[in-house]
Amino acid sequence: MKENVESPSIHSSFWSNFFKKKTELPLLFSVLKEMPPFNELKKSELDEILSIVHERNYVQGEYIFLQNDPGIGLYFLLEGEVSIYRESLSKIKVKLANFSTGDFFGELALIDRGDRSASAIADTNCKVGIIFKPDLEEVIKKKPKIGVAVMSGLARIIVTRLRNLNEEYILLQEEKSSKKMEEFHGTSI
Repeated sequence: MKENVESPSIHSSFWSNFFKKKTELPLLFSVLKEMPPFNELKKSELDEILSIVHERNYVQGEYIFLQNDPGIGLYFLLEGEVSIYRESLSKIKVKLANFSTGDFFGELALIDRGDRSASAIADTNCKVGIIFKPDLEEVIKKKPKIGVAVMSGLARIIVTRLRNLNEEYILLQEEKSSKKMEEFHGTSI
């Protein structure tokens, strides 16, 4: 008589994504409602967006997308943590940001047709919501008012990030000038 031997369990995000429960709508609704591209939408408009949300699980260490991949959509975290990295021309890997539950990334893909400017990697096991650009474009064709609100929200995000980047650049320039002055005078100021 042969014994039943249980094979070891292997976790594969590939297979787990086919057989998973969809996140409860109240959670999806509340996460989207907090995101600037969608926070000015009425409930009925947000329901249109909810209908195009796709979900995917990622295991720790798995790439969500790679630098130079085509930008295909906006990602938001339902559970877990993600880091964004950019590799420089000299092959130095620089961490740009950390995201956790409720945060979003990859929003530029909803505006342009450019490639990803950085890579996203799961720091923990994650559940990610994704809104693909073609799906959003279909909703916008049917309901242009939604498109105006979403694009306005994306513009606010980009403006805020550009202003923050300008401030960081000014601080770096001041630091650089201060160091040059120190070197020129041979003392600390």
